[in-house]
Amino acid sequence: MDLSYSPEYEQYRIELREFLAAYWPVRDHAGTPAEATAEFQRRAIEREYLFRHVPRKYGGSEQAPDFLKNEIIREEFRRAGAPADPLHMGIQRIIPVLLQWGSEAQRDFFIPGTMTGEYYWSQGYSEPDAGSDLAAVRTTAKLVGDRWIVNGQKIWSSNAYKARFMNALVRTEPEPRHCGISYLIIDLHQPGVEIRRIRQITGESEFCEVFFNDAQAPADWVVGGRGNGWEVSRTTLRHERSGFGSVYWLDTLLRRLIVLATDTRRGGRRAIDEPGLRREMARIQARIMAMRFSAYRDLSMEAAGEPSGDYLQMQKLYLTDTIYQIDRVARELLAGDFLLATPGEGRDGRKGSVKWIEHSLNNLKIAIAGGSSNIQRNIIGERVLGMPKDFVGKLPREARPTEAVV
Repeated sequence: MDLSYSPEYEQYRIELREFLAAYWPVRDHAGTPAEATAEFQRRAIEREYLFRHVPRKYGGSEQAPDFLKNEIIREEFRRAGAPADPLHMGIQRIIPVLLQWGSEAQRDFFIPGTMTGEYYWSQGYSEPDAGSDLAAVRTTAKLVGDRWIVNGQKIWSSNAYKARFMNALVRTEPEPRHCGISYLIIDLHQPGVEIRRIRQITGESEFCEVFFNDAQAPADWVVGGRGNGWEVSRTTLRHERSGFGSVYWLDTLLRRLIVLATDTRRGGRRAIDEPGLRREMARIQARIMAMRFSAYRDLSMEAAGEPSGDYLQMQKLYLTDTIYQIDRVARELLAGDFLLATPGEGRDGRKGSVKWIEHSLNNLKIAIAGGSSNIQRNIIGERVLGMPKDFVGKLPREARPTEAVV
């Protein structure tokens, strides 16, 4: 496998490095740090390095898709510590969906405000009885005149309390399962919408419940056509499950784990010098390398215009398992510190313990976010491997195995 870039792309990398060296950090701007960052982003858009997928009339650089250039940009911006495309949902997921599925009127209305940060978004997929099974959504939208009347509930909607709009899956047709679902944009700043924040185990309240009681949306705020929400939602999930973003995150966690193992002393010596622990960390590193090269394979296929199939389904599942392995090693290294409300209080604590504890508690949601692991296994088994559908639920209770097959 040849993972080197062609001379054309290496020249592109050189030009990008020269730009970053000249303009980041911003040296010729006397404004606030936020204003300096905005000035850098303006110059980067001008040079076609940022918002490449967004048309110029909306504030982007309007470049043809080039997966290799995009990856070079990500690599070099990370190396320079420069501000890349914002990571919030509107930029990463909503704009790509609108560019692929939205009408011209929808693009003109929603994209400019999303680009400037005026419009903040929340996703309305999960429901109390349909968390992982999106086709079981029961929130309804009925067309009355020129308005959709929405009733139902969404849950686990990140940051809905500060969002202006929600991209929601709602049932608009009598057809069963995914055939009757539409992708509807709902204004959260209206009567008939109630948002309740959910207190999480970490003490934060990022997730929300959203209740709709005769809330309204214009008839033309359905994206991708009435009853076609299932296909539109798959576009959103693909952007949510990007391959390289996961690898970069795992790289960071592994570096932090090495620091923790180096700072931890057990039996009078550094934990990182223990052969057993070194083997475990080497296995974790091997898993991350496997994910990296799988992401390269996906990138190569995208660049060649070939579909990568269900690769991202497996990458997400592998990410979840790797995160749990890192977390298990970190908890063993923290030992008693993990049980303290303020780690290290009244003793020789270790720097960064609190972050590891918060990370461990947050990990409880990883197997659910972006598609639960159980559903992912079913999809991989049935669609990728061609295995028969799970029949356990159809058996009489007394005939079912003690552990359900997933």
